[in-house]
Amino acid sequence: MAAAAAGGSRGVRRPVLLTPRGNGDRTVFLFDRRQEQADPDEKVLSYGKDNYRAFRSAVCQAFGIATDENFVITTTNRKEITEENFSNLVQDGVTLYLLQSVDQTLLSATKERIDFLPHYDTLVKSGMYEYYASEGQNPLPFALAELIDNSLSATSQTTGVRSIQIKLLFDDSQGKPAVAVIDNGRGMTSKQLNNWAVYRLSKFTRRGDFESDHSGYVRPLPVPRSLNSDISYFGVGGKQAVFFVGQSARMITKPADSQDVHELVLSKEDFEKKEKNKEAIYSGYIRNRKPSDSTHITSDDERFLHNLILEERDKESFTAVVITGVQPDHMQYLKNYFHLWTRQLAHIYHYYIHGPKGNETIAVTKDVTPFNNIDIQISMFEKGKVPKIVNLREIKDDMQTLYINTAADSFEFKAHVEGEGIVEGIIRYHPFLYDRETYPDDPCFPSKLNEDDDDDEDCFIVEKGARGKRPIFECFWNGRLIPYTTVEDFDWCATPKKRGLAPAECYNRISGALFTNDKFQVSTNKLTFMDLELKLKDKNTLFTRIFNGQEQRMKIDREFALWLKDCHEKYDKQIKFTVFKGVTTRTDLPSKRMQSPWTMYAAIEWDGKTYKTGQLVKTVKTLPIFYGSIEKFFLYGDHDGDIYATGGEVQIALEPQALYAEMKTIPISKLDRTVSDKAVKKYIEDEMARLPDKLSVTWPEGDELLPNETRFAGTPIGALRIVILNKKGEAMQKLPGTSHGGSKKLLVELKVILHSPTGNKEIISHISQHGGKWPYWFKKMENLQKLGNYTLKLQVVLNESNADTYAGRPLPSKIFKFTIIEGKPEKFSVGLLELPFRVGVPFNIPLELQDEFGHATQLSTDIKPILEASGLTLQYEEITGGTKCFIKGVTAKGCVNSCQGKNFNLKVTLPGLKEDTQVFKIRLQPGPPHQLRVKPDSEILKIENGTAFPFQVEVLDESGNITAQPKLLVHCKFSGASNLPVYSVDCSNGGTNILTGPVIQVQNIKKDQMLKARIEIISCKDVPPVEKVIKLLPSSHVARLQVLSMDGQKAIQIKHQDEINWIAGDIMRNLIFQMYDEGEREINITPAVAEKIKVNWTPRINKEQLIKGLLPDVKVPTSVKDVRYCLITYLDDHVSLESAFTVRPLPDEPKHIKCKLKGPNTLQMGEELEGEVDVMITDQFGNQVQTVTSACVNSLGVSGPGLDKSNLKITWQESTLTMRVKGIRFKPCLLGSKELCFAWREFSDFLRVTLTAGSPAKLQFVDWPELEKPVAVINGRELEKPLIVQLCDQWGNPSPEPNVKISLIKSNHLKIVPSNQQPKTDENGRANLGVISIHAPRGEHTLQLKASYNKTTLDCPTITLSVLPDPEKPVCLNVKYDKNTCFPAGGTFPDFMVSVLSENDNIIKNINSARISMKMWEAQSSGTGIPIDVTTFSCSKVKDDKEDGFFYFRDKVIPERVGTYCIQFIFAMDKTNMLISEQIVVEVVPNDPVRLLPDSSPATPAVSNVRALTSRTLVRDLHLHVMDRYNNHTGIDLVGRIIAKIKSPNEDDTEIPQFQGKVSTTEFPFDRGSAKINLVLAENSPGRDSTEYILVFEPDLPGLTQPLEPYRLSFMFYNDFKKQQQMATLTRERDQLSQSIGVYRNWFDTTNQLVTEIKCQVKEAETRETHLKNELKKHQIELPQTNLQYVDSLIKQKMLDQEGVRKQPRRTCTLPNYPKGNQDILGKIAHLAQIEDNEAAKVISWHLASDMDCVVTLTTEAARSIFDETQGRQQVLPLDSIYKKKCPDWNRPLPHLRNGKICFRPIGNPVFARELLTFPDNVEHCQTVFGMLLGDTIIIDNLDAANHYRKEVVKIAHCPTLLTREGDRIRSNGKFGGLQNKAPPMDKLRGMVFGAPMPKLYSTFSEQIDLLQQYRTAVVKLDNVNKDLDLHLQSLNTPEVQKKKEELAKQEKSLKLIEQKLGMTSSDNQMKITEPLLQPVMLDMPDMPIPPKRMRRETVKKLYSSEEWISSPTKKQPQQQPQQQQQQTPQASSSELNGTPRKRKA
Repeated sequence: MAAAAAGGSRGVRRPVLLTPRGNGDRTVFLFDRRQEQADPDEKVLSYGKDNYRAFRSAVCQAFGIATDENFVITTTNRKEITEENFSNLVQDGVTLYLLQSVDQTLLSATKERIDFLPHYDTLVKSGMYEYYASEGQNPLPFALAELIDNSLSATSQTTGVRSIQIKLLFDDSQGKPAVAVIDNGRGMTSKQLNNWAVYRLSKFTRRGDFESDHSGYVRPLPVPRSLNSDISYFGVGGKQAVFFVGQSARMITKPADSQDVHELVLSKEDFEKKEKNKEAIYSGYIRNRKPSDSTHITSDDERFLHNLILEERDKESFTAVVITGVQPDHMQYLKNYFHLWTRQLAHIYHYYIHGPKGNETIAVTKDVTPFNNIDIQISMFEKGKVPKIVNLREIKDDMQTLYINTAADSFEFKAHVEGEGIVEGIIRYHPFLYDRETYPDDPCFPSKLNEDDDDDEDCFIVEKGARGKRPIFECFWNGRLIPYTTVEDFDWCATPKKRGLAPAECYNRISGALFTNDKFQVSTNKLTFMDLELKLKDKNTLFTRIFNGQEQRMKIDREFALWLKDCHEKYDKQIKFTVFKGVTTRTDLPSKRMQSPWTMYAAIEWDGKTYKTGQLVKTVKTLPIFYGSIEKFFLYGDHDGDIYATGGEVQIALEPQALYAEMKTIPISKLDRTVSDKAVKKYIEDEMARLPDKLSVTWPEGDELLPNETRFAGTPIGALRIVILNKKGEAMQKLPGTSHGGSKKLLVELKVILHSPTGNKEIISHISQHGGKWPYWFKKMENLQKLGNYTLKLQVVLNESNADTYAGRPLPSKIFKFTIIEGKPEKFSVGLLELPFRVGVPFNIPLELQDEFGHATQLSTDIKPILEASGLTLQYEEITGGTKCFIKGVTAKGCVNSCQGKNFNLKVTLPGLKEDTQVFKIRLQPGPPHQLRVKPDSEILKIENGTAFPFQVEVLDESGNITAQPKLLVHCKFSGASNLPVYSVDCSNGGTNILTGPVIQVQNIKKDQMLKARIEIISCKDVPPVEKVIKLLPSSHVARLQVLSMDGQKAIQIKHQDEINWIAGDIMRNLIFQMYDEGEREINITPAVAEKIKVNWTPRINKEQLIKGLLPDVKVPTSVKDVRYCLITYLDDHVSLESAFTVRPLPDEPKHIKCKLKGPNTLQMGEELEGEVDVMITDQFGNQVQTVTSACVNSLGVSGPGLDKSNLKITWQESTLTMRVKGIRFKPCLLGSKELCFAWREFSDFLRVTLTAGSPAKLQFVDWPELEKPVAVINGRELEKPLIVQLCDQWGNPSPEPNVKISLIKSNHLKIVPSNQQPKTDENGRANLGVISIHAPRGEHTLQLKASYNKTTLDCPTITLSVLPDPEKPVCLNVKYDKNTCFPAGGTFPDFMVSVLSENDNIIKNINSARISMKMWEAQSSGTGIPIDVTTFSCSKVKDDKEDGFFYFRDKVIPERVGTYCIQFIFAMDKTNMLISEQIVVEVVPNDPVRLLPDSSPATPAVSNVRALTSRTLVRDLHLHVMDRYNNHTGIDLVGRIIAKIKSPNEDDTEIPQFQGKVSTTEFPFDRGSAKINLVLAENSPGRDSTEYILVFEPDLPGLTQPLEPYRLSFMFYNDFKKQQQMATLTRERDQLSQSIGVYRNWFDTTNQLVTEIKCQVKEAETRETHLKNELKKHQIELPQTNLQYVDSLIKQKMLDQEGVRKQPRRTCTLPNYPKGNQDILGKIAHLAQIEDNEAAKVISWHLASDMDCVVTLTTEAARSIFDETQGRQQVLPLDSIYKKKCPDWNRPLPHLRNGKICFRPIGNPVFARELLTFPDNVEHCQTVFGMLLGDTIIIDNLDAANHYRKEVVKIAHCPTLLTREGDRIRSNGKFGGLQNKAPPMDKLRGMVFGAPMPKLYSTFSEQIDLLQQYRTAVVKLDNVNKDLDLHLQSLNTPEVQKKKEELAKQEKSLKLIEQKLGMTSSDNQMKITEPLLQPVMLDMPDMPIPPKRMRRETVKKLYSSEEWISSPTKKQPQQQPQQQQQQTPQASSSELNGTPRKRKA
């Protein structure tokens, strides 16, 4: 089955033999894989000639391939068969491919025949003996190691991670068990895979006919430990291993440079089947297939292979060995001993995994080595279980790791064997530490020793060796362990027969390893060496020691012995027994053999400490832990005097003896070496106080009472369970005692006390005792109801006396304070109500709620009250909670029948309460005024003119009750006439009254007149008024004058202001008048009345005629324009009357017509003329003829050019007796002046009008096509062009209407800039809104234009904006770092990874890292902003391109001073705007302690040994602190001592002064990081006079892992007091001079460094200036010598030239581009390319017209996003969906060029269309897009040339689409002609045309401008640094500086003289130490300029710190007074001799 799988599913078919085979022919197997539908089976070709061309012809003939068709013939390794390599590659039996190209994907799998050798048992049983002949171990791990060897060899050339995976696939659901070994090595070709199958084909024999990567084997170069990965060696191990593990092996491999995967299956089943069928056993097939193709896996037993094969997709090269048929016992071992065998593999490959030095887990830092990239991972998968995954690098308990990390020192050597054999060796020493050997046990084979065994007998058996019987050396071959070979020892490192330099047991404390190269033979399975030990122990073998990496030839045995002795003395921590007390026999031991002899001692010295008899100690690892005092020490054996031993026993008396009266003997190793006397004493005190300490209270039944808890009344307090505890937390029931009978029982008393104002009351009191089966228990308490503060007290008392104290100490108690408050409400009552209650007026009902015990309580929020009262409607607003509860806003409505009110019973119900109802009585009065009632009720009241009318009014509330209140005034106002009176009445008393007032008088009414009366309450605006209608009757006074004209017997009335038409020149006669009263009754005219009548047309009136009622005659004017106004007046005491009329003359017979246009003479298109044209017929005087009738309109005609007569109407105007022409309008025509002709009978007249555009009807955008689609814009960006609108009429004619306001209406989420603009149209009707910026959230937003004309809203367009987030607009900074790390002073910050996020939450890339900075400052107590002085860090260099967008701040130094610091990251968006991250607050803590230092350096003491105490005082109140390397206080948690001693600089000097008490050392306690020192010399102390000694303070701090540097203080010793005083003065002068000299030297060093730095800058600037000048010369630009003005003018001129080129008109694409809201958006196709040739641009744009608007994206996700945003309206093209192999080759020649030859001469200049395109950006992506769109489309001159070209091309190949520069198209199928194949003019393309590129001259100007700007910057910089240099050089020669130099020399000379007097050594060395510690001081230099800020910063960096972080120096005054400087100089701090010099910050 496996073989069939390897050979393919059609392996049973015979291959087709294409040609008969002859003698000498070669048989070749061919697979045609050019097309997917080709025959999947192989074909056999027999061929005898050795000629490639003939062979290729034979192949073409066999497969029916045309001779000119392109294809290649390759081997299975994808090597193309050519004429040159044909003979070598085409051998008999070879398998070949027919492909389209060498790198073509294999469309279907193939099989390749292979042969390999001998009988299959050689493979199947090859591992049986080799692995089963193991040395008592399971050999399965060693078999897996063989497969790892192959993988290591295969990955040896891998540059990245060398990955090796072992997968144990034991999941039954995925098939049968299997083991897979997978690596990412170089893989194997099919030939190499064939070689692998050949047994014993080693790498040395893989040459000749075998193709191999080992062919011509080259020996690897020597490397440490021979770790060369050259361990796949013999061609045996891998095959042995797979058939030892299982029954079948599947090899799957892919080399790096191949497209194919090769697969080979070898199986026992297949071998047996071939043998049975008499087939060739050692032959088979290699299956060649494409990656991730698992279609050949059909067996369910191998389902897991689908996943393994699927993983091939992303791998460049790999090899996988899949073993199936795993032996059941192997599978059980792999499952059950997973940790064991993985640990063994970690041991075998230890040095490959961890490097030559091994796994140094305790090392501070690990060196980066080439071996850190080997990653061996083992994983096991079982059904239903979590996978087990382990990386061998993570295993910490393999033997080599244990050996390395328990060793204290190592001894390296090298052995040279005859020939080229080299062995590197290492011996490690594992010391004895205090109580045990540190030589590691093998966890797989542990020794019988167990350090945790508590059996006392093992503590004195010291003869056992650490290593035991194990050999010293393990052996490694090429860096890999050979497990079955070890070397016992060598002569020079074996245990000596005689005692040597080191004790014999030291030889058992060494382990070792030997590393050989490949010159030593090993077995084929690499389990044993053949001859290693023999060669190493040969007498000619030369051993040399390796010391510090150098090989040293010396006596190896002596070097080893000295090294071993040194290790013993340095690292072994043993015990010294002192104060011998004799030898004794110990009868307490059970074993008689061990009872004697035992030597007794009184003291021991162990681990630097002395333990003596009587000393208090504590034990460890004993049960229980003992505390006691030492009695004696025992050492087994008969000894005499002091002796060293590794162990012994100690007898201690247990303390306190009052409780314990016994002795214990324990091993010394079980003494606690870390415990202090104080701790032991405290324990003893605690033991003495083993009395009850506290109570533990639990609440088994709940109802727990918490301290200070507040509880409801009646809430039970749960049952209490009490446990009495001592300080150890142990429960107890009786007092402790030595015997059970003497102990007293304990009881617990419970009391509950109420704290009332009258005093404390004891409410409850109980006592509980502890029984055998029950604890202290108190039952539940449920009767606590009173409110108040309580105390529950639990007190322990004695059983008999009830005493609460014992032995003078109070027994424990526990107090619970709690408070009882009111419970939930159960009932309520109604409180006092506020009176009065009025209808409709809200009032509140107070409620008092009580709990079940009558305590006032609060209302729960969910209760809703119910209010009820008979006859009333009740409502309320809300009910409030709290202690005072109110029902608020209660309103009552109903009838009360009286102003005094009425009584009601009000019922209140609170649902949910036990007593939920209360009833109380209220008196309800009428409410406030709500309405008016007026009587009489009728709506219309009749009143005669001049009379008054009374009204009855009543004021009612909202329920209809009569109500009253103060200031209730009712007013009545009349309307309908002028000068009417106002009535008013007061209804404050009874709410009702009579409303009346003056009479109503209206002048001159002629008939009944209707008046309105409005009655209202002025003070109550909310009461609606009442209105009444009054009918007023007329009076009998004269009221009207009437004029009449008599026409015969008929009288015609002339009304007031009438016009009377009369023939011109005639006289009006028979005018009469009449007079009437208001009732239209005629009044007789009397002389008295006639006297009062006047007329205005004549001065004389005939009185008699007037009495008769006749008026004078009126003469009519002759012209109709002369209108006569006639007025008749009457005036008496009551009334003034007048009547007037106008006499208008009438024209005579018609003589003319006259046209008159009423209104403007301008009309708009589509509208009728605004005014009417009146055609008037006049007489000879021009007066209008009044005699014409309407019939005359039939004779009137109107004509004119373009006149639209459809709506023309000629009407007769009776009022004016004219013919009116309406509806004059014109058809759509040219605008301008129009002449109209009007004709009536024989008369005519002309009228001229002006035709303009129609009324504005709509707004149109100018230059904004395709607004039906959303306009995409990026948030914050401007639109592509300005918004310009034009007023138009409905036909689209521009309407020149000025001052029409245009406004933009937008949603609230949309913000436009500029905003609030309302532009007006100009004189052309056009308005420019400008280019606006859009600010809005992502999505579609509408921008609606709004305009109105003549109050009519115009039809305005709407712009739909698709707002996209700005991918380039930074909105926030994202900072990532390890937040759990610590920040030690002077250390390194963790890596900060900073990214800039845009609006779409994407990371912005392509950002200059210089714009991102890290600011740090020390946190201030006030304010959170960034202070002025901050430290700025720059961004670290990005490691690779994959980190684009991430900015790393790596290896930034933490400040050296402890404190709180703030960190903030800043991104400079531009020169003014900054984007700031959130502040990161870090706490800088002290670093590791390194030295001991005082607060301030003391002066050098000068002392003598006289009696006076002050003269003998060395130091007084000297505080020494533990400091880190930066002088931060640390070690607060350290406890220890400071040992002070005196040393002499001369080691031979034995006369050393002593401290007071004649002691040479003294100790001071050290606690909380410091110690206070006071030291006095002893009186008459020894010492040499005038000698310098050193006072040494050594810290002894057990809590430190590394010792601290001691503090040293030099002092001078004198025997004479007077001399000592003199020397003390000199010493002080010396200290001051040393300090001052240090300050001077610091300043001069700083200045010299500044000058050197500036000189370097000058040199760099000169080089830069010269380089740029030469570059400008290449661009033909000559510059005068550093003339900046000329350079500036040249830059300006070039920029003007460049701008002129840019503004030159060129073709542009006006199609709006899609905003690049995402980095994956490239843009629309129309904008991706540019074409220079106009004709080509037109035809290509037309050819791609359907695609020009398409948006191209890099990913489908981005395309989908655009699709969703535009709701599917926008077409998109994702590049990741393009099959790029179908895209044309961009460099392919034209079709008429074949194989470099021209097939015919074309005409018309053909060229590929794609070659005319230029791409401004994204060239590679654009080539893909246009390669797909255009393909091989060709541009040619004209249609004739195109037809000729196509006609010739189709003879030899397919012809693509042809486009002509004239606009024609011939499709690829040959079709041309028609409108669809003819390009329109360019202006018809609506802007969808490719733009023209910028002229080349533009880029030339850009380069020149850039170079000129760089040159100008370089010149400015050079000038500045030269000025700085001159300034500093001048400052160094000033008199002040020379004076300082003289002062320095003078002070140095004085210092030497003082030191000579003191007898001290020169202080030069001390000065070198102290100089870095001196604080920099600005010296007195008035004329010295301050260096520039940048230079000061650089100098400070060099002077004070080699790290990057330097805090900002304090700003100093430029000049200081000399006196101040001289005062400051001596105060500068300096360092003493202690510690390492520290660099300080300013």
